[in-house]
Amino acid sequence: MQTFTDCTHILRGMYAAEREYLASGGPCHGDFDVLAPYFATDVVLCQATALPYGGVWRGHDGMRAFFAAMAATWSEFEMLDQQFLATGETAVVRTRVRARARASRREVSFPILQTLRIADGRIAEVWPFYWDTAAIVAAIAPTR
Repeated sequence: MQTFTDCTHILRGMYAAEREYLASGGPCHGDFDVLAPYFATDVVLCQATALPYGGVWRGHDGMRAFFAAMAATWSEFEMLDQQFLATGETAVVRTRVRARARASRREVSFPILQTLRIADGRIAEVWPFYWDTAAIVAAIAPTR
């Protein structure tokens, strides 16, 4: 059984690796190997279907594709003010996101709540919940 310290250590490490990955250019220039150790090989990520990167992403190949879709959508994506709550194998992370859409160049700020399952020291499942997907989709839409 994972402890609170173990889960938050894993999650803080993954978020730091994600920042490094995105700062290096993401899938265009970054190496997914910096993120791979934090995710189970059969990880499942379930994103809101209303988003351009929505749907179910499976395994490391799915995570690579997901990060490519995120990079195509956002030119900047910062996770701020993170709060962690973990019990056993379940963790919840509350985050304020500040992002800039690649197509519209609009900046948007929104809360996100992620539930994660940790198994054998790796992230096995991720379910992000967005407060207002319509506002995010509107910010992403190219300007006319």
